Amino acid sequence: MAVNAAPSGEAPAGRLAGRWVPWLVIGMWVALAAVMVPLSGKLSSVTTDRAVDTLPAGAESTRVAVLEDSLPGGEDNTFVFVYHRAGGMTDADRATVERHYNTLAKRYPPKVATAAGEDDEGPPTRPSTDGKAMMFTLEVSTTYGVPEAIVGPLRDAAKDRPAGLQLDVTGPAAVDGDMDAVFDGIDVQVLLTTVVVVTLLLILTYRSPVLWFIPLVVVGAAALTAMATVYLLVKGFGIVVNDQNSALLTILVFGVGTDYALLIIARYRETLRHHENVRVAMVQALRGAAPAIVASAATVIAGLLCLLVANLNSTSGLGPIGAAGILCALVAMLTLFPAVLVVLGRRIFWPAIPRFSTTVEEKPGLWGRLGTAISRRRWVATLSSLGILGVLAIGLAGNTGALREQDQFLSPPESVTGFTVLRQHFPELGGQPMTIFTRPAYQERVLDAVKGTSGVAVAIPGQASGGWADISVFPTDAPDTVAEYNTIKRVRTAVHAVSGAEAIVGGPSAENLDTQVTTSRDEKLVIPLVLAVVLIILGLLLRAIVAPLVLMATVIVSFAAAFGGSVFVFDTILGFKGIDYSVPLLAFLFLVALGVDYNIFLVSRAREETARLGTREGMLKALSATGGVITSAGLVLAATFAVLATLPLVMLIEVGFLVAFGVLLDALLVRSVLVPALTLLIGRRIWWPNRLSRPTAEPPDGQQSLADEEPALRR
Repeated sequence: MAVNAAPSGEAPAGRLAGRWVPWLVIGMWVALAAVMVPLSGKLSSVTTDRAVDTLPAGAESTRVAVLEDSLPGGEDNTFVFVYHRAGGMTDADRATVERHYNTLAKRYPPKVATAAGEDDEGPPTRPSTDGKAMMFTLEVSTTYGVPEAIVGPLRDAAKDRPAGLQLDVTGPAAVDGDMDAVFDGIDVQVLLTTVVVVTLLLILTYRSPVLWFIPLVVVGAAALTAMATVYLLVKGFGIVVNDQNSALLTILVFGVGTDYALLIIARYRETLRHHENVRVAMVQALRGAAPAIVASAATVIAGLLCLLVANLNSTSGLGPIGAAGILCALVAMLTLFPAVLVVLGRRIFWPAIPRFSTTVEEKPGLWGRLGTAISRRRWVATLSSLGILGVLAIGLAGNTGALREQDQFLSPPESVTGFTVLRQHFPELGGQPMTIFTRPAYQERVLDAVKGTSGVAVAIPGQASGGWADISVFPTDAPDTVAEYNTIKRVRTAVHAVSGAEAIVGGPSAENLDTQVTTSRDEKLVIPLVLAVVLIILGLLLRAIVAPLVLMATVIVSFAAAFGGSVFVFDTILGFKGIDYSVPLLAFLFLVALGVDYNIFLVSRAREETARLGTREGMLKALSATGGVITSAGLVLAATFAVLATLPLVMLIEVGFLVAFGVLLDALLVRSVLVPALTLLIGRRIWWPNRLSRPTAEPPDGQQSLADEEPALRR
């Protein structure tokens, strides 16, 4: 079909996009970079993964952690040394254990706690009943450093031992140290890997030796600006940023920023064929692409800000962090990116330079042919798509249980294997210790209540300090299991019943329990709020009721399918032992917000075309025009989230895979087949109550009429 191009001399638009404007925009960004880039490097200095920072202030385990930090001698890291020999401990082995304990106790004063039994005056080292192991517990003050800095020297100090005597340094602090080691340098790793992935995809997309470099540089500028902005938010408002959220910030900015670049370039390439002046062409491209991009960004930002109502600090902190990243990406791609493209001119597209012509031939491509096929087989396309999504959703019947902290590592470190050894030889001390704080006058009564609680192996009274006395409690069950959590709940019930004691129960497993309970509560609050906010934005954008409801329904079904398919992969193929407690909420947020994005790009274009072509031809035109670029955007976004799957932590692998799979499912099936098929089935009523839904709103003569669609619906 031949389309008449606009004349090349649109003076008003040309004046609006004067020659000096792009250079002014670039200059402003250079000035901004001079201020923000130095600040971006400081973000890592304000990240924290401490439970006291991530848990809500009202959680019982948080109150225990705060007390531990504030009381003299309370700021200790607990390490457990487990020595074992398959053939049984020898005299030389036992002497070595005693020597190691004495050396470490002198090196790391002032406080050494034992787990020798109920009597805290007992020997510091403890032999196992099977004679094959010995252990001792070492409390190291945080003045000697964070767990990651301490655990290495502790392991090195115990290397001098008889041949065949094995040692595992475990305990809560050792697990924290090994976890911190996984996150060490994660920001740089994620950034570099993301840059490489995006670079390769842009080169494959544009097949140009130069064009790929422009969006990459602009997105990089947006990422650095976002990191600096988040640093200022932390310093100014006390927002909690952990390593996980810092990595997600990088992924979000690169993913959505590249998506926006792809959409702008697609529209810009299209308008360059109709306008000789590149500035005029860019103005027209932004007029067409910017509304959908802004609506998309607003949807994601609004969804992220819904996290502010969450009680978990790490979850609520992700809201403004992610929103700042999306906003920085939006501003950069709507200002700096167009300015650079205009300055470089048409030659940036070399070797496939779009040429201006008074007549432009528009040939139906792959997406045009797909649209025609869907139009002819609407019910087949709809039912087939729903069938595929339904089959994938069956995977939700798999293992969706909570993932234990010890199962978070892709390759279990020494601290995790050490817990297994500890349970094997010291079954009564196999769980992570609980810490109870009570008023000193009630310590004995609280101790008696704890000892009489089912699931408690050992309870050891500590010293009184600062108006509080502590009790260390070892459960009989393995860490982070349902049985251990039930023991923690029973202990809390027992000590709370001691009137006047003001007893509170914390510790690593109690923190994990409180985190899971808080996350479950947050899901019930955040998920409905996200759905409501996104639905309202869609309604305002499309000025309709039916279309937003249909789009939200497809996104929810797509999420269920993505989650089910991912659970099958995690459980059956990768052998993961559960789903991390934070994954469902994060995946839902990203997949709903980002999934709606692609629907916004498609349906907003369909609405634009419907005004002149009718619903059927409008949707087919929109699919033909946006199919390639939205698919490319989906591939890029999926690839950026897939970067998380390269990291050695199960939680990040689960988030990365689930979101990447969901984005691909949404871009390739839901947006490409299901949404167009449903739109063609519903017809003009998809726009109800907008005027486009009325039979009188017909396109000009000679084009597809809205009324002509009705017979097709009955086929």
